[in-house]
Amino acid sequence: MNLPERFAALGPVEDQRYRLLVDSITDYAIYMLDRDGMVSSWNAGARRFKGYLAHEVIGTHFSRFYRAEDQRAGLPEKALRTAAEEGRFEAEGWRVRKDGTRFWAHVVIDPIRDESGELIGYAKITRDLTERMRAREELRKSEQQFRRLVQGVTDYAIYMLDPTGHVSSWNVGAQRIKGYAPDEIIGKHFSTFYTDEDRAAGLPAQSLATAAAVGRWEREGWRVRKDGSRFLAHVIIDAIRDDAGELIGFAKVTRDVSERKRTQDALEHAQRALFHSQKMESIGQLTGGVAHDFNNLLTAIISSLELLRKRLPDDPRALSLLDNALYGAERGATLTKRMLAFARRQELRMEAVDIGTLIAQAIGLLERSIGPDISIQTEIPAATARIYTDANQLETALLNLVLNARDAMPNGGRIVIAARNAAVPTPNDLGLSAGNYVELSVADTGLGMDEATRARATEPFFTTKGTGKGTGLGLSMVHGMVEQSGGKLAVTSRPGLGTTVTMWFTVAAASPPDEADAQCAIGTPGAQAQARVLVVDDDPLVRVSACALLEDAGFDVVECDCGMRALQMLAGDRAIDLVLTDQVMPEMTGVQLIKAIHELRPELPIVLATGYAELPAALPPNVRRLAKPFRPGELQQTIASVLAGRAPR
Repeated sequence: MNLPERFAALGPVEDQRYRLLVDSITDYAIYMLDRDGMVSSWNAGARRFKGYLAHEVIGTHFSRFYRAEDQRAGLPEKALRTAAEEGRFEAEGWRVRKDGTRFWAHVVIDPIRDESGELIGYAKITRDLTERMRAREELRKSEQQFRRLVQGVTDYAIYMLDPTGHVSSWNVGAQRIKGYAPDEIIGKHFSTFYTDEDRAAGLPAQSLATAAAVGRWEREGWRVRKDGSRFLAHVIIDAIRDDAGELIGFAKVTRDVSERKRTQDALEHAQRALFHSQKMESIGQLTGGVAHDFNNLLTAIISSLELLRKRLPDDPRALSLLDNALYGAERGATLTKRMLAFARRQELRMEAVDIGTLIAQAIGLLERSIGPDISIQTEIPAATARIYTDANQLETALLNLVLNARDAMPNGGRIVIAARNAAVPTPNDLGLSAGNYVELSVADTGLGMDEATRARATEPFFTTKGTGKGTGLGLSMVHGMVEQSGGKLAVTSRPGLGTTVTMWFTVAAASPPDEADAQCAIGTPGAQAQARVLVVDDDPLVRVSACALLEDAGFDVVECDCGMRALQMLAGDRAIDLVLTDQVMPEMTGVQLIKAIHELRPELPIVLATGYAELPAALPPNVRRLAKPFRPGELQQTIASVLAGRAPR
């Protein structure tokens, strides 16, 4: 029995109570319609929802609560007809209040029949669901916006998995990153994106189990695209649960971080390269400073030993000891040259060098240096360009590399010296600028080096040879010579697979002017008798030995320990014929002194004695350079040569 039937069956008391109950309800509009749809009762809820008082609405047709368009479409009549024919009408839709505003209503219409079954009217119950509808609409819009947001994201793959790990949604970012269209992947298991090794290790199942247990799983790893290519992915999997806490699936967000990883690796590589460069620069400065001091000491030792040799009696044993001391000093001089080479402070005679010709001339020496168990093979194409470097230093560098290769092949093997033209279109990881180069390499089939040893191979004094079998300066000297020539050096090696040392040299456009040409006007040996020489050096050992050598050769010598005092002496002594000066001195360097002398006495010849190469490319034509440490004959011949080219006073 429905509500109207119950109402009809009630007695007077019950009827009154029922009416009171209905009239007190404010959350529902409960009212009666006659057979034609005219309102015949009106409760408090109807007054609250629709705004009409009872006398304003009773006797009017209920269609007034419908919108005009619904009235024109016949919806009120259809509602009554449906209720009469089917026993009930239920729907949701917009309704109109007295003030013209609209609200969303849930409507139920039941037919009322008498005891004979004759239709006598309708019971109508209306509920205002506007707030619920608005909330539902906001939820729909929010879901739509979220769906659009997810679908619009292209930098992230955002998709859903069911509880078993099968893909249930797929956004544009997922399609872009992984290559699958939605119809190709939805319904398939997400382990499709994992590498074979990760699937074999059970990583997909482990990730879902972790997300289900703790709510979240996050990691970076390699994933596979549709085309089989791999990319580094940052992956987050979140568990999704319903209101009851039941697991209903997973949300998966994947980002392609391959480019970030490449950028990070490049930054770390650059930082390592910078650190290595700074370390090598610091070592180079220290090495150069030590070499300079040793040069001064060795100059004094060699000069003093040479002078002592002249004064010793003809005692074979004493002369043998003296020769041994000189040999030791000369070996020390060789070491300082290598140290200066590493520090890029040696003096290079830069010229255009034909590698093929140089190696052809040096091959005999190289073969004699390695023994019969090792062969040397050369691969120098005829079209190999000339390079810009010091030919003598390059030959020494090749000899060092060949000797290192020999020591790495105790049971014999093969050395390959190869060259090829190489174009560098853009600056590369080695630090080479864009341009044309010649790549010269020395490769062996020896023991090779591990990565830790290879990384330190060019450091000075680092050696893998036994005690007394190497100074650790051979490869560092090669490195310094190549760098000073404007090129770069690289070492590649693997244990058991040999070592390759590769040098890149700039291509020489033309041979630079020979320094000898600039000095040809100075003259040839033939010292003037009683020439007066000013010796300027802050190191008393070098100054005393240089003065002694010059006096021994018959020169009139005066001395001072700094540039400022030398200028004062030159201003007061016009009889000075030549100045011999050091480069590294406090307050005023040798080059600065030369500039000051040139302004004071531009015609005065000068000899600059130094072990450094960091000097101006162009010095005045009356300046001769003398490399330290020098032998007595070299000093005396240089002074005599300079004086011989000077016009008489």
